[in-house]
Amino acid sequence: MTFVQNKRDKTGASNVQWYIAIYVRLSKEDGDKLESDSIQNQKGIIEQHIKYLENQGEIIASVEVYSDDGYPGGNFDRPEYKRMIADIEAGKINCIIFKDNSRLGRNYPELGRLMEEYFPQKGIRIISVLNHIDSLKDPNGYCSAIVSFSNIMNDDYIRQLSIKIKSTFAMKRERGEFLGNYAPYGYQKSPEDRHKLIIDPEAAEIVRMIFNWYADGVSASGIVKQLNALDVMPPSVYKTMKGCKGFASHSSGGIKRNVWSITSVNTMLKDEVYIGNLIQGKFKSASYRTKKMVPTDESEWTVIEGTHEAIVSDEIFSIVHDRFARHTRVAPNRHNSYLLSGFVKCAHCGGRMNRNASGGHGRFRCMTRVYSPEKCQCPSVKESVLESVVLEVIQGQIQELVDAKAVVDAARQERTGGLSSNEYAIAINRAKHELKRLEDAKFHLYDNLEKGIIDEEEYAQFKSKYIAEIKEHECHIQRLQASMAELKKFRKQDDEFVAYFEEYGNINVIDRGVLERLLDHIEVVDGSNIAIYFKFSAERKKILDFAKNIEEAVTDGIR
Repeated sequence: MTFVQNKRDKTGASNVQWYIAIYVRLSKEDGDKLESDSIQNQKGIIEQHIKYLENQGEIIASVEVYSDDGYPGGNFDRPEYKRMIADIEAGKINCIIFKDNSRLGRNYPELGRLMEEYFPQKGIRIISVLNHIDSLKDPNGYCSAIVSFSNIMNDDYIRQLSIKIKSTFAMKRERGEFLGNYAPYGYQKSPEDRHKLIIDPEAAEIVRMIFNWYADGVSASGIVKQLNALDVMPPSVYKTMKGCKGFASHSSGGIKRNVWSITSVNTMLKDEVYIGNLIQGKFKSASYRTKKMVPTDESEWTVIEGTHEAIVSDEIFSIVHDRFARHTRVAPNRHNSYLLSGFVKCAHCGGRMNRNASGGHGRFRCMTRVYSPEKCQCPSVKESVLESVVLEVIQGQIQELVDAKAVVDAARQERTGGLSSNEYAIAINRAKHELKRLEDAKFHLYDNLEKGIIDEEEYAQFKSKYIAEIKEHECHIQRLQASMAELKKFRKQDDEFVAYFEEYGNINVIDRGVLERLLDHIEVVDGSNIAIYFKFSAERKKILDFAKNIEEAVTDGIR
């Protein structure tokens, strides 16, 4: 079909038969204009204009509607728009009508290319009703500065909208609201609040199992083999089974994985979401004109702690994190690291000491001495000697903490069964009753003034007095509540910490998991001079000092 746009009869009407494409679009970006810019409203305006054309003698051969409902103007990847372009290429259309330029799109560079290059080259008549644009009536002027300015304004609208959306998202992230399309494996979105994560009990058990395995020394590849051997559904399959549409393609690049992978396990083990923290803003759009996402600098991430219930404890996560930091080597056909690998350091130069086996016997050698003997003369040490020392020290440390816990528990029992929290609760309750009394008294002041019980001067004095006392009581209640919360927190932490060590009270053999949980590092001076450094040294010292102070107080009391 060949289109000749400018042949007119004596009345001024075109003698061309018009094959019209009505293009309408609506998206969420239109905000409060949804009513005025509704699809039906756009169609009505355009149909009225088509009747006007017919009254002017225009020949309307056909009308086809192309409607994109729910697609943003900044992106031209729309199904009905692409269908319309395909029909243009097939020679089925010679006229496009839309309500205004913004309905066709808000991306100025692309919109300018369409209206200034593509449509003229294809011989397409363009009618933008509300912009008063008709390429037939003004073939040289429809791409004038006014039209270009309109397109620029539409593009700027998208840019400004993008800024507003980013600002809104930033505020939501600062409030600790979850903004992802899909909840992380182990969680689900709360039915009451889609920005709040709640635990998915079934998947959470798998998450805990994975963390515990790794903390016990099992490698990521070993975990993958165990999960697949147990026929545990991987995240993409599980989420899809739970009715989460599109999760598989979102999480694995369009590939539905029926088995676990090392990447998925490692990603899970590094994610702070499992200790109740949200880290968001790791990616941002490259431009407001594209959906392409690019990584952001770590300084731009939004980290909010304690936004939801944790699946794993801080202790387990810390063990896992430390193990990642060690980068321990795993021998071929092994799923666990060597017992002390990654823990041993040279006390002389601070360098790592690596395991070396010869004749079936392992030794740890300073790598500085191996490669630069002039810089360090640290002697090697037998693996068996290190293991024996470590076991002995661990046993001693555990017993010391268990004994300290017994002293602390006895002291708490002496203190009215550990009712300090109840004492705080009673004090808070009394303060709240007094606060209510003051507020009631203040409320009735005006009644007393009206009844003549007090004069205006007394009214002002009493009011000022009550306001000050109310404020004082509010602050007092806040202090009491904060103190009670702090007490509960520290008591819980202390109990959990001691219980953590108490678990290994009768230990006779150490394994990788125990070391990962308890040990920070080992420093070797020589075969007979070895220092063992434990994790949680501050917590350990606090418990031991507390127990020591209690014992001293008891002794002084006896004297």
